[in-house]
Amino acid sequence: MSAAILTDITKCIGCLECVAACKESNELEPDRPHIWQKNDGLSAQNWTSIIRKPDGHYIRKQCRHCLEPACASACPVGALHKTAEGAVVYDGDKCLGCRYCMMACPYGIPRYDWDQPVPYVRKCILCFEKIKKGGQPACTEACPTGATVFGDRDKLIAEGHTRIVASPDKYINRVWGEHEFGGTSVLYVSDIDLGFLTYGARSGTTPLPETTRLAMKSVPFAFAGMGGVMYGINWIIRRRMKLTGNNHSDEDE
Repeated sequence: MSAAILTDITKCIGCLECVAACKESNELEPDRPHIWQKNDGLSAQNWTSIIRKPDGHYIRKQCRHCLEPACASACPVGALHKTAEGAVVYDGDKCLGCRYCMMACPYGIPRYDWDQPVPYVRKCILCFEKIKKGGQPACTEACPTGATVFGDRDKLIAEGHTRIVASPDKYINRVWGEHEFGGTSVLYVSDIDLGFLTYGARSGTTPLPETTRLAMKSVPFAFAGMGGVMYGINWIIRRRMKLTGNNHSDEDE
């Protein structure tokens, strides 16, 4: 099974049970808001959030777990990767803290943990350990209205289209996440347009790694080149210091 989540915007009541369950399951600390945070409720300590729209809609936001994740493609050390189960997971032991993943994500999901002595990136991992054991994410388990459900991606896409066909006046004829940027493992059906979730990125069906593959191939060379440049600068500075020290010694004599 390729695990996925389907969120039905028309059923969400904004109760925040999914947010509380996520924090408890992942042992996340209380959030410490910073002035530079995006106004969407996500942070290093909040991996899922509810966006409250003025018209009374509630939109749950979390990592979309792209089928071909741009964050993983942009990471120079492989700290992020897509699993066979569907989750995009993170390995903090590999992370350099470069934040390339944050710049690459079209949904603006990964967040930097500024409050730690060694800050790293944080995001939803789809409760990966739970789904490996046959369970489901804490957020879907906690939802009291069935607004967000867990299951096989293909079956959830079919379920989304079934709901749309059954109530064409209720839903926009689209399952968000079925095709955008190559597809995602977090899907939506809705009665309002959800294009704002891409933060202005031009949505298409081409996976973003395909558009950046050539540039990312140059990253190892860039790292090596920068290391060479820094070594050269260090050698020149040390050489000058040594020569200056020798000159002072000759003058003293």
